[in-house]
Amino acid sequence: MRKVTREDILNIYEYEKVREEKRKEIIELKKNRRLFVGPLVHLVFENTQTVWFQIQEMIRTERMVKEEEIQQEIEIYNELIPEKNQLSITMFIEIPDENERKQMLPKLVGIHDSLYFDIGGKHIIKAVADERSEKDYEYGKTAVVHFLKLTLTDEQKEDFKKMPIRVYIDHPNYKAEAEVPQKVKEELIKDLESE
Repeated sequence: MRKVTREDILNIYEYEKVREEKRKEIIELKKNRRLFVGPLVHLVFENTQTVWFQIQEMIRTERMVKEEEIQQEIEIYNELIPEKNQLSITMFIEIPDENERKQMLPKLVGIHDSLYFDIGGKHIIKAVADERSEKDYEYGKTAVVHFLKLTLTDEQKEDFKKMPIRVYIDHPNYKAEAEVPQKVKEELIKDLESE
């Protein structure tokens, strides 16, 4: 999948002019790139457009104008764009109540190591978190955002297109599953097929 380049990025002034329109486009796009797995976890499947929007929003929020800062944001966020035969996932843990969140996050350490994709009962593939998630074990509580990748073989990719997909979390303190709806699956197939 194509990475975001410096040429893709608008300056703050130009972005401000198109921001509302782009925000609506991304909200619409994410409707079919989002999956809720139980009451606390939701997944967003990233692509070039979602990453571009995140970069632009960071530049806007942080008021970045220095070339090296902008380039650094591009490099950091480009890591979220999947490679061939890969899906890129941002896992959000959503616990709105602050007291409940303080109690739950220590119990959910390792949740990033507990996300699986079941392709038609034929393949069970574990999503792999980036190294930042490993800090959870050190800190004794999980982060509320994790970045993961799911890498498929060619055979798994072909089966992914044809078979039902179930996503599940198998953590000692959080067990949940969800079927991937057809519209979401269609978006993910596009990701898997892009070079």
